[in-house]
Amino acid sequence: MPYESIDRLQNVLAEKVFSYTNDAKKAAGRALGTLVEIITFYLLKSWGFEESIAIETALAEYGRPEITHNVEFSLHPIVRKHSITIPLSMVPLTAQRILRNIKSGQFKIEKAKLSTGYLLTSDGVLRNSCIVAQGDRLQLVDTLGPPALNEASVTLVKQVRKPFAIFECKRVGVEEGMRKGPQTIEKAKQGAYVAKAVSSVQKVRTAAGDLVGLIYRQPEHPYLKPHLELMGEIVATNDPDLLRDFILTVGIVSNHGNWFTSDDHNKELKVLAQSYDWLLFLTDLGLSTFISELLLDPIPELEPARAAFLASYSLHKKGNRFTKVQMDYKADQVLQKFFQNNAKEIQSWFNIIAPKAGSILTLLEDLSQLRSKEWSRIHRI
Repeated sequence: MPYESIDRLQNVLAEKVFSYTNDAKKAAGRALGTLVEIITFYLLKSWGFEESIAIETALAEYGRPEITHNVEFSLHPIVRKHSITIPLSMVPLTAQRILRNIKSGQFKIEKAKLSTGYLLTSDGVLRNSCIVAQGDRLQLVDTLGPPALNEASVTLVKQVRKPFAIFECKRVGVEEGMRKGPQTIEKAKQGAYVAKAVSSVQKVRTAAGDLVGLIYRQPEHPYLKPHLELMGEIVATNDPDLLRDFILTVGIVSNHGNWFTSDDHNKELKVLAQSYDWLLFLTDLGLSTFISELLLDPIPELEPARAAFLASYSLHKKGNRFTKVQMDYKADQVLQKFFQNNAKEIQSWFNIIAPKAGSILTLLEDLSQLRSKEWSRIHRI
């Protein structure tokens, strides 16, 4: 492990990158949180889910559509997609310019709110999962492929706004002289509430402590099974009544002195483990390895990503080009290659907290099965 602890690594970042700030360790902590999100995002891209991803979308609670919560990453069913090649000399690439180049009535959305955003700016900042238009039930999203001969492939994706899975990242740093961060339990409760509220599967605890899953096949017709058994049935089924409002909830947590270890759960980790369908633990080794190879002992292939990070967090920064939403285009390309080329090692950075018998490959299989459902039929689109 490049550093003996994430807390030590945070101090090194504070000294080498954020020394100009008023509170260097706190700034380094915020950057660590961003890096956890970046790892999660590029893991999903390496699994082939880029065209299903939406970022920071408002998700309604099940049965209470007036209450919404922003979730970091959501995976949406794909109704239709179309790719075109656009010269990179056309930058800035606006969402609406791309939509005008795809002349197809199949991409019309009733009562759509059109975006004025940019897929790629003049100074090379890519907007990940760029929203083009949103209606009540559907949305259009742009993705940008790698450059080739001064051109790039742009894919316009028509997604169902109701996702089939969500991913959220939870990290809290330790303040000097404290055993754990003061907001740890509050962040755990927030994540737990959202995980329990958005899906049609309701988690019920029995007097014996067992977890039961409850879902309504039809109004007034509850259906109960042991939670893991019910989850397996839903992932495998094609029954619209079980799938229509189901959302697989996935949490990513990291330690840094607060969450203890994947084998030694404190209260906060137990709260999250019983709330998310899947809870993944990003190890200190994994995060430390990524930060070392990106920033502190950089490897040549990640140099564009390192440059983008430093440009975003320097004293004289002119804007952020290293977040899950806005990413330097060259940095995006090298990060994609890094995650693809090191897929097996990166997957080993995660331990599975819940379900107990789960594996990261089983999670990938579940997500792939859910993506392949006949969602147009299920949502009657």
